[in-house]
Amino acid sequence: MKRPAAVLIADVIQSTRQPHLRAMLTERLRTANAAHLREKRIRVPYAITAGDEFQVIASAIECVPELIFDLRRRMHPLHLRIGVGIGRVRVPIRTPVNRLAGEAFLFARRAIEDVKRGTLHRYPTLTAFHSSQPAFDGLINLVYGLNDTLVLTVTDAQWRAIDTYFAKKRVDRTARALKIDSSTASRSLRRGHYWQLAEVAESLKTLLRATWS
Repeated sequence: MKRPAAVLIADVIQSTRQPHLRAMLTERLRTANAAHLREKRIRVPYAITAGDEFQVIASAIECVPELIFDLRRRMHPLHLRIGVGIGRVRVPIRTPVNRLAGEAFLFARRAIEDVKRGTLHRYPTLTAFHSSQPAFDGLINLVYGLNDTLVLTVTDAQWRAIDTYFAKKRVDRTARALKIDSSTASRSLRRGHYWQLAEVAESLKTLLRATWS
């Protein structure tokens, strides 16, 4: 394929502390598969490749920031490390994704290992990119390092508000669904950094399109 592909590898943080992990992971990926295939955000279904790890190929590189945000929302209360590799993938692309190969998979593995080792920054992060362009990697990893600083502070209640807002699209409807008043719903979204996280995803979508088109 002429244009590089984006591969995501994710795993569950502190997976040994999660009761019934496999069942929870399978159920959440089932709903993510249905939504992301329908929305044409992924090229093949998510595949669990180890006890707490799964992989996917994005339908386009610019889809990755929204996929990352949506996965964090959908997978909660599971917390994810995510490595993204941008590069070539051997064709044909077909299921299961864990039988595919190519440089994007190697880069994604290197990225998630960077997250595990904590080698990118002097502060904890959840997300890393690796590609053939070091300048791009440095920029996007800096942005995600700052973004993840916010993600790490989001509480369970704030994730519930974010998840409900995704479904309801309006603060007042979110409040009714959660049986709270609108000011409390608005405050939960604000303190959960929803607006910043959504803006980061949208801005990085533009950056990825410009860099890799």
